[in-house]
Amino acid sequence: MHILTKHWPRILVTLIPLVLALAHTAGIMPISVLQRLDDIIYDTRLRATMPKTLDDRIVIIDIDEKSLAEVGRWPWGRNKMAAMVDELFDRQKITVLGFDVLFAESDESSGLKRLRQLASDELKDQAGFREKLSQIEASLDYDNLFARSLEKRAVVLSYYMTSDRGGRVNGVLPQPVMQKAQLQSRPIRFFTWSGYSANIDSLAKAAPMAGSINPVIDTDGVVRAIPLISEYKNQYYESLSLAMFRVLTGLPKVEPGFPQERFLSRNYQGLESILLKQDGKSLAIPVDDRVAALVPFRGLGNVNGGSFKYYSAADLLAGRIPPNSLSGKIVLVGTTAPGLLDLRVTPVGETYPGVEVHANVISGLLDGRLAVKPDYAVGYEVIVLVFAGLILAFCLPMLSAPKAVALSLAVISALVGLNFWLYLGAGLVLPLATALVMALTAFALNMSYGYFVESKSKRQIANLFGTYVPPELVDEMVKDPDSYNMKAASKELTVMFCDMRGFTKMSETMEPTQLQGLLNDVFSRLTNVIRNNRGTIDKYMGDCVMAFWGAPVDSPDHAALAVKTALEMSAAIRTINDEYRAKGMPQIGIGIGLNTGAMCVGDMGSSIRKSYTVIGDAVNLGSRLEGLSKTYGVDIVVSESTKKLAPDFAWQELDKVRVKGKDVAVTIYVPLASQERLPKTLTDELKLWNTFLKSYRSQDWEQCDVQMLNLERSQASKNDKSEKKYLYQLYSERVASMRQLPFDPSWDGATNFETK
Repeated sequence: MHILTKHWPRILVTLIPLVLALAHTAGIMPISVLQRLDDIIYDTRLRATMPKTLDDRIVIIDIDEKSLAEVGRWPWGRNKMAAMVDELFDRQKITVLGFDVLFAESDESSGLKRLRQLASDELKDQAGFREKLSQIEASLDYDNLFARSLEKRAVVLSYYMTSDRGGRVNGVLPQPVMQKAQLQSRPIRFFTWSGYSANIDSLAKAAPMAGSINPVIDTDGVVRAIPLISEYKNQYYESLSLAMFRVLTGLPKVEPGFPQERFLSRNYQGLESILLKQDGKSLAIPVDDRVAALVPFRGLGNVNGGSFKYYSAADLLAGRIPPNSLSGKIVLVGTTAPGLLDLRVTPVGETYPGVEVHANVISGLLDGRLAVKPDYAVGYEVIVLVFAGLILAFCLPMLSAPKAVALSLAVISALVGLNFWLYLGAGLVLPLATALVMALTAFALNMSYGYFVESKSKRQIANLFGTYVPPELVDEMVKDPDSYNMKAASKELTVMFCDMRGFTKMSETMEPTQLQGLLNDVFSRLTNVIRNNRGTIDKYMGDCVMAFWGAPVDSPDHAALAVKTALEMSAAIRTINDEYRAKGMPQIGIGIGLNTGAMCVGDMGSSIRKSYTVIGDAVNLGSRLEGLSKTYGVDIVVSESTKKLAPDFAWQELDKVRVKGKDVAVTIYVPLASQERLPKTLTDELKLWNTFLKSYRSQDWEQCDVQMLNLERSQASKNDKSEKKYLYQLYSERVASMRQLPFDPSWDGATNFETK
């Protein structure tokens, strides 16, 4: 009891997901995203468990693009449809034929129309003409021709139910399969329609069996089920697939299958199944609360899907299919032609033929392989939620983090395992998303509560500095949290400014999303380099990143770490450019400025927004140095103060500069490599360069020419195509320009820059 009292606040927090989940399940506070997640889980499970095998009992006669090109645009003349029916029954010897196409308009042949136009009143009065005209009309009446081909054959036509304000109807419906009295006044949630489009009278009389071809289109636009029975004006009509199955099984009677009273059932008023009764036997077809059946998809669908054999209607009409090839088959006539608008979005394909949806249902009916969401799904979900939720709420607060993870994984695995076992073993589609989200949320809340309550000092440090400094430094700071705060202080630090070159040009030629992806990729890599060297990220400014070393954790070698970081960032950019070049993407460059000096560091800003940052003259100089990198054609420009604190690196002096806002000239350098890795040839070149600079600052232009020639020869001998070529060219142009001026004894050898 003491343990429960100690953890009671945490237990209450962990119970919150259970309460919300039960409110959703009971319909008090429905959460639409959970239903969408259940659909995703169902779709994924369906794709993973599909048999992906051929059902050779069912074939599809496809009114495909080839048929439209060869026979003509749809609709075809009823004489062709009559020829198709005769071919299927007489020559191919099929068992049953179903049409997933409507014949809602009469088909009066053009020959019959012409004959009537030519038959004047005078000709009609001639002896025998009226009888001959009647005979010719009969031979050219394609509707009757088609109707005669359907008579006394196992043919099922189709019709389409509609919801129209005017309740418009067209054609003739078949006889209903159930009457309202059979439902015992139960409020069953049938799909209810106000209109329909069916076949013309002569065809409906010739083939009295027909079924609806309406799918169930979920809120996300996906077809996962079809209504086996629908309601129209208190009459109940079957689907095409159910009608064909009944023809195959001897036309058993259809009766409602009411559920037995169960503890888990959410109501006892709906239908549990459709009963097919014949000769004292009964077959129960499971349905959901809307008398619909989930489509048992066999595979990916379409002509090459491997679930059903497709034959082109053109080949059938042309007699190119050998006799008896379809003997004993169940045949569906439908279309895969996009222009005929019978392609559906399903869990297994976005352009799935509607005719194959019905083929899958027929296949499932034949095999007794129809999964169903039972009427007790809500009761099941409530029990699962209560058991899992209470286990997590009372056990997680008492466990360590690793054990809490293990328990949560065990509960989630049990939920998933039970759900899949019921699906695979009993064909039950039961909800899972709510329980999974409840378990994950309970775990997250439990861990978060422990984190916020039991790790206060670490949280405070992480909140203050976690977004600025690497995790390793946060771990160091947590060991002594009282030593760190956000108050402003003056410290010697090293600051870095890194700017991406060519960003403006790229922004003019690239799409915003492409540009965003490129920037994110580059900055992610550069940020990793900074953080791996214990740097603190200050901020991102468009295409520029600012960082500093030495705060909030003291780093005596902050200057050396900054220089090492700059060299690694330059190398990273070269690697990125190699990758981008291979992909045909634009190349990028960077400019880096480093300066060391006294800076004010701390949490600064307004009452609305603050950030941990550095300010001061030393920071401004670092920004100016970054801008000079482009002038000198190098990636990195470092001040003398930073160079003095990083003696392990080899340096090349670039210039003495006087930046805007500064009266004192600053010597600037570019780091080359560590002293240990510096080749002797580069050491010799640096000696020549230093001699050149000495001559340059003494205004000895002749000697400058000599030293520059030696430098260029040194580059040529090494085949050096580095950035130094740009630097040497810059100084060659300066020498050529300055030699035109008179000797200036007051010149200190510095270059003045009046812009930022």
